[in-house]
Amino acid sequence: MAFTQEILRHDGRTPEELRQIRLERGVNIHAEGSALISFGNTRVLCTASVEEKVPSFLRGSGSGWITAEYSMLPRSTGTRTPRESSMGKVKGRTQEIQRLIGRSLRAAVDLSLLGERTIWIDCDVLQADGGTRTAAVTGAFVALTDALRGLWRKGALSGIPLTFFVAAVSVGRVGGRLLLDLDYHEDSAAEVDCNVVLNERGEYVEIQGTGEGNVFSRKDLLGFLEMAEAGVARLIHLQKENLALTPEETEVLRSHGEKNPAGKHQQT
Repeated sequence: MAFTQEILRHDGRTPEELRQIRLERGVNIHAEGSALISFGNTRVLCTASVEEKVPSFLRGSGSGWITAEYSMLPRSTGTRTPRESSMGKVKGRTQEIQRLIGRSLRAAVDLSLLGERTIWIDCDVLQADGGTRTAAVTGAFVALTDALRGLWRKGALSGIPLTFFVAAVSVGRVGGRLLLDLDYHEDSAAEVDCNVVLNERGEYVEIQGTGEGNVFSRKDLLGFLEMAEAGVARLIHLQKENLALTPEETEVLRSHGEKNPAGKHQQT
């Protein structure tokens, strides 16, 4: 499907154009892996922390675990929002996004090779302008990769147990047009909103699609998916550029991929 280049969006982008993506690694000196990612004006701090134990349901299994927590800082939006901890409960939206991040990252790792350790992923939204969950998944993967590299360099792992790279992007229909990487202005007016997580092979990890008081056709869905595939491919290229894997690390990952040609991994 060819997307029109003629009609520009409110910020000057074409329908299939990502916002400016910025990615900075190693922004937290304490965490085993960290990244600050920006999708336009949306900024998310992602950290990966290694804990030498697993949840009770995995004890004695030899397998590891990856889990995520997500939060929006009080002034990440136009008006201050109280911290959820001060309200005594985590909102449903927060739980949904945490689980999405966790599922997306577990899909990219061979947990049986991680050993009985947990990697905690914390994603804190510093500034929100749409697409916080997709920015969180994309940045969290970079933080996770650096944590795994560190474990391998220390000799705690026999290899880097990544099965493939993973990133996420939003797509939607606004004013009858299909758009990639919606900002808040577009998302708040979207007739259809969809978040897509893909790996570097173009395989789907998760699709979240919702008609916002409207419906969408099979043709729309195929357009969303094609647009998302192109967007995620660009994001993964950016991840790889930023991570700058050494030849030795690339060989370790390649060898792991040959041993796991079908992308076998453990999911829960």
